[in-house]
Amino acid sequence: MTNLTERSGLVWLWLSLLLFAVDFGTKALVVANMKLYESIELLPFFNFTYMHNYGAAFSFLSEAGGWQRWFLSGIAVAISVLLVVWLKNLRANNWVLCGAYSLVLAGAIGNLYDRVTLGYVVDFLHFYYKDWHYPAFNVADMAIVGGAGLLLFDAFFGDKSETRETKA
Repeated sequence: MTNLTERSGLVWLWLSLLLFAVDFGTKALVVANMKLYESIELLPFFNFTYMHNYGAAFSFLSEAGGWQRWFLSGIAVAISVLLVVWLKNLRANNWVLCGAYSLVLAGAIGNLYDRVTLGYVVDFLHFYYKDWHYPAFNVADMAIVGGAGLLLFDAFFGDKSETRETKA
């Protein structure tokens, strides 16, 4: 059996699958137990609020008339394929990039599933303070943001040994 440094980053797909399952499960619970726009206060600054998002982040393109469903789905498919290829070409011990790609992949597929099967994305996590409300989001969105954060971390603090070797 090969060790982690010799294995492909595809071994990290377990993380994508796990997060997709959590996203799918939480959305299914919300849809089964809440009415659209129903809100359940959990904390003085946090509710479960069942909403449909027909657009992208922050409801971008939500009023576009329907074409955005397939456009955004196509982007999600393209990004997902690209992430799988990148994972395949990474060593599995590169936990920052493998983790980042796996998180973004989980989020892209989670929202893609909703968009293709329902025509919208189910959102329900809602933070607010007094009259200020952050747009509702879901577990898939959190995975995408977490993956983007890891990509930024890698950009600033990642292993620069390849760069040093090239300069030497």
